[in-house]
Amino acid sequence: MKFRELAVPGAWEITPRRFEDPRGLFLEWFRESAFADAVGQPLRLAQANCSVSAAGVVRGIHFADVPPSQAKYVTCLAGAVLDAVVDVRVGSPTFGRWDTVLLDDADRRAVYLSEGLGHAFMSLQDGSAVAYLCSEEYAPQRERAVHPLDPGIAVAWPTVSPDGTPLTPRLSDRDAAAPTLAQARDAGILPAMAAVEDYVRSLR
Repeated sequence: MKFRELAVPGAWEITPRRFEDPRGLFLEWFRESAFADAVGQPLRLAQANCSVSAAGVVRGIHFADVPPSQAKYVTCLAGAVLDAVVDVRVGSPTFGRWDTVLLDDADRRAVYLSEGLGHAFMSLQDGSAVAYLCSEEYAPQRERAVHPLDPGIAVAWPTVSPDGTPLTPRLSDRDAAAPTLAQARDAGILPAMAAVEDYVRSLR
């Protein structure tokens, strides 16, 4: 598998090797040794999640308090999503920057985002199934969100699907009520870069 660090430090795109024959295909979507070599630390697996979304559904931008936050290793099992990683770490040189990766059931890439980063995706077709490996169990009291349509971040969400169907963002009530990045910073709910770096170092 091939690892490529994204424009947001602490996040990687992972492209697996696929082996296809008339029966179908096989691939490794996670390998601990390759992951640790690329990222510099192992992935502690505490929870695995799966979501299935209709076209246009946007989930995120979500992150968790540090420590321990929640690192995520994400892939799309069926359909297609545009996955976005957002730097919400106050004091980071790339604060507010984002990068995206197309995750689908053709190339079968994955995205890893380390502790302290924000995560979101838009489903590009009905029935898009996304699987997440998480470093920590879900803890609602530590979960935070920033509005995924915040113009101050301006993630370039698609307006049409790969087949040309128009896409309209569909948000949960929680995400629709989430603050902007600036409001979240002013409220003191964003992780501090120094705290993130200290915690990540403790994992190595």
